[in-house]
Amino acid sequence: MSYPFRTGITLPLTRSVAIAVLMSAPLLAAPLTLAHAQNKASPIATNPADQKGGNVESRITQLHAELKITPDQESKWNSVAQAMRDNEANMEKLVAEKHQQGPQGLTAVDDLKTYQEFAQAHVDGLKNLTSSFSSLYDSMSDQQKKNADQVFANFRREAPNAPNHNG
Repeated sequence: MSYPFRTGITLPLTRSVAIAVLMSAPLLAAPLTLAHAQNKASPIATNPADQKGGNVESRITQLHAELKITPDQESKWNSVAQAMRDNEANMEKLVAEKHQQGPQGLTAVDDLKTYQEFAQAHVDGLKNLTSSFSSLYDSMSDQQKKNADQVFANFRREAPNAPNHNG
């Protein structure tokens, strides 16, 4: 599966993107164009109530359990959880801004600039998330790392929008 642009161009969902979905779905759930901002729901959330706050909290709780975070790792985990919350809040703010502007008079250049803003917010969020997760991962035992690698690999296979191809 892929995420279509309004122009028909598609981006494949790679393992890295699947991991990003696991850690910060709102970044990818955010629309790629202004039209998507107004018409598309999250690829993971199934109802609008899940798209606000509760969904990220559910992912945080689920990952905490799946990654088997120890009491000694809580402070590093809290940084990961906060990065996930911040990413969701930043993306929701951008979606709200674009929704408020409306699609009236949207030119092709405006459409590309909107996509660029969402892509940049996604990249910025991933940088913050990667930094905090790397610190947590480095503190994990070899068994925890193996488990974390498996959690991420399993997510890719189970993700609703993950492709069924190897590559």
